[in-house]
Amino acid sequence: MPPADKEVNKILLIGPPNVGKSALFNKLTGLEAVISNYSGTTIDYKEGFLQGGEDVYHIIDVPGTYTLNATNEAEKVAVEMLSGNPDLVVAVLDGNNLESSIYLLLQVLKQNLPTLVVANRIDLLEEKGLKIEKDKFYSWLGLDLLETVAVEDKGIKKLKLNIKRAVNNKEDYRPTKDVPASWEAAEQLNSEIIQSNKADIGENNSSRKIWGDRLCSPWPGIPLAIIILGLVFAVVVGLGMGFRQYVLLPFFESLIFPLIISSVESMVPSGIFRNILIGEYGFLIKGLEWPFALVLPYVISFYSGLSILEDVGYLPRLGVLLDGLFSKIGISGGSIIPILLGYGCAIPGIAATRALPTRKERIAVSTLICLSVPCISQTGAMISLLAEHSILLTASVFLISLTAIITVGLVLQRLLSGNRESTVVEIPPLQFSGTEILFRKIFIRVKSYLTNGALMMIYAIGGAAVFYEIGVLEYLGRILEPVVENWLLLPSEASIPLMLGVVRRELAVLPLLEMNLSSAQLFVGALVALFYVPCIAVLAMMAREFNLSLTVKIFFFTIGFSFLAGGIAARLAVLAGFLI
Repeated sequence: MPPADKEVNKILLIGPPNVGKSALFNKLTGLEAVISNYSGTTIDYKEGFLQGGEDVYHIIDVPGTYTLNATNEAEKVAVEMLSGNPDLVVAVLDGNNLESSIYLLLQVLKQNLPTLVVANRIDLLEEKGLKIEKDKFYSWLGLDLLETVAVEDKGIKKLKLNIKRAVNNKEDYRPTKDVPASWEAAEQLNSEIIQSNKADIGENNSSRKIWGDRLCSPWPGIPLAIIILGLVFAVVVGLGMGFRQYVLLPFFESLIFPLIISSVESMVPSGIFRNILIGEYGFLIKGLEWPFALVLPYVISFYSGLSILEDVGYLPRLGVLLDGLFSKIGISGGSIIPILLGYGCAIPGIAATRALPTRKERIAVSTLICLSVPCISQTGAMISLLAEHSILLTASVFLISLTAIITVGLVLQRLLSGNRESTVVEIPPLQFSGTEILFRKIFIRVKSYLTNGALMMIYAIGGAAVFYEIGVLEYLGRILEPVVENWLLLPSEASIPLMLGVVRRELAVLPLLEMNLSSAQLFVGALVALFYVPCIAVLAMMAREFNLSLTVKIFFFTIGFSFLAGGIAARLAVLAGFLI
């Protein structure tokens, strides 16, 4: 944060999605960002600061938008930010797709604000043997054009100097030509400023382009998708299990827990208060073991895999491959992005459905996330529960999750009113942003887990310890005992985790680790937890995004579905001869 006595210049960074705007933002602010929520909306944006000698610049990364037509929340936020009288607008064009970027630029210039124009990812244009004629660009708009490749630091130093110059000489950076903000003008400008650079190089000769197309095609895209996702799953489980088993658990069990237990026993007399601290659900033991020793390793490995797939541009290609399958259940291939985000946390996954074209598709995808997409805390808990007993059982849970997504999606397509609209999934080029940005993405996501997921889990464990020791959980658990014992074929004490799962979904899983269950029972418990009621925060998000009636329906539907699936799995295990 800048010193309180410094005058801060507000600078908006605006451009379409997937143009490397975030990479530019990170380079300008030194990778230090604060995620904020725009007032009155659920749209997030990033803000940070650039120090330029005596001056301080407040950089705001405006939500990515294709137009300023204010047809969705992101566009409305962009329009409101532009109307807030910023000191400078940095308009980021996409070197790989200039025409649509120019259309947004022409709309921005109509605001008559000091504007600095940057064409990022210019290397992708050069790969096609093309270049931008900057003189023609200036003759059209009366503005200079800077070229950058943010992931390689190209042009960043010049951009910083021009930001300072533009803030100090604002009138020199106001548009001087009156060009209509129309697609026709954008098309004409694009055709005039793009010139051939090397006649013997074409788009089809780019290996990046060739492999980008192959990954979108059924052959070899589908076999490669299976291999890629299989490798990611193996890495998530393998790295997470190794980190947990050989680093974190030995650290806590040999060093931290003995110290805590001996300290508590020496200072606190036996009784309820000591049990709350180090007993069955001991706050000081389980509050460290579950979020950090058991779940954190898989959080790190999962977000590492997800960030790599996201960073290289593979996720939209996976969406294209899945579009045919997803269309059968009434949703588009673009829905893969919210669903995969749901594996990190259901809340951003549900928020990401705002980009889907219809309310029907939004409700369908959000319902699927609530039902059968385990968040990263829950995923880590289920892997901890099953992986050491059987990798096959672990994989089976996630295959069942995928099967449920398809099956329930088919049912929702018939039950929900409305039509499906086709969507265009933007396919960015295959490109690695570099280890610095990749590690920063992983760090931000793991930090979010620590400050939100882990912290909330600790609070829930603290509450569970108190309620367990005073008998409240045992009393409430008796309500579910008949279902747990007779239908799920689990011991009666497994009813208590189900009560906790309403608060934090992963707490329906983690206590099962202490119950000495068979592999079949662990599988049944994991399956129930997979489909169990979303945690309170997710239900609140659903009520906010849609309505209370839908949220109540999801609450009861997920509980019923989880018990149905668990009971069926228990009986199949008995028929197969497994001990229950």
